[in-house]
Amino acid sequence: MICPCSGQPPGADYDNCCRPALDAETWPTTAEALMRSRYTAFARGNENHLFRTWHAKTRPRDIGLDSDTVWLGLEIMDTTDGLETDETGTVHFRATCRDNLGEHTLEENSAFVRRAGRWVYLDALD
Repeated sequence: MICPCSGQPPGADYDNCCRPALDAETWPTTAEALMRSRYTAFARGNENHLFRTWHAKTRPRDIGLDSDTVWLGLEIMDTTDGLETDETGTVHFRATCRDNLGEHTLEENSAFVRRAGRWVYLDALD
């Protein structure tokens, strides 16, 4: 099965892409890899991965995934820093989903930081 994040490299199998991160076997080494794993967590309903990869200062008490939402695709538009040697990074992405109100596109420029040596999602930038 192709990974919901569209794979890295493109067309990558879920078991060799995001599954190790969602199963807490590995931690993504770049901000983009973390973004991809978080999208996959939304698509697969994995609140545990979302919780542990969200900065404690900005994380909501209840992530509250909507089981009626079907995630249709992820497109990475741009990245700034966020590599293995960086401390901060941004990932500009576009994600498409469908719910009982129709199809929607979420576009966000997300901020990521390293905390205890691991990438975490901080917040959406304006």
